[in-house]
Amino acid sequence: MVKLVIFDLDGTLLNTIDDLADCTNYVLQKNGFPEYDTNAYKYFVGNGVDILIQRALPKDITEETYLKVLQDFRKYYAIHKEDKTAPYEGMVETLEQLQEKGILPAVATNKPQELLPDLMRFYFPKIRWAAIFGNRKEIPIKPNPQIVYDILEVTQIDKNNVLYVGDTATDMETAHNAGVTSVGALWGFRTEKELKQANAEYLIAHPLELLNLV
Repeated sequence: MVKLVIFDLDGTLLNTIDDLADCTNYVLQKNGFPEYDTNAYKYFVGNGVDILIQRALPKDITEETYLKVLQDFRKYYAIHKEDKTAPYEGMVETLEQLQEKGILPAVATNKPQELLPDLMRFYFPKIRWAAIFGNRKEIPIKPNPQIVYDILEVTQIDKNNVLYVGDTATDMETAHNAGVTSVGALWGFRTEKELKQANAEYLIAHPLELLNLV
């Protein structure tokens, strides 16, 4: 019996790719580096902001330059993170129906923790999240399972009663590492092939299909 559903954020709950791409391209251009097509960012994101900037920058830059661009991105994205971002079609309805069934929703993301409260209040004002965890100092990021363990500790739900929904191989690896059931979101940033290769236990093409699994 499912009692808790843990969601990835970028590419699962929210379509954030345009804002991530626009903000990264802005700081790249500002610092004299080439920009990328938005689709390229679907493979740059997923492992946190630090890795996003590493992937977007040339390999031969100095540490000082990297840190400068990273700082520029953090400041700019904090202001522009809601310019084009929106929940995926059917996501709010899905969350509301899970809530009505008494199933707890939670968030596990590599996005910086400090950005999450504003985002969740803005896009999901009626959802009572059981836990919202992002990238926190001294806590390893996904696919390390610690973020899931932290959610399980807060909610006191057994891992056998948990679904983990995400759109990347990193998410599927996180679920497997934590010992919870993995659900691949086909509406997100990555491909069905990637999710299958990452051994997703279930694949769903629309958020409302999640209701069939609970």
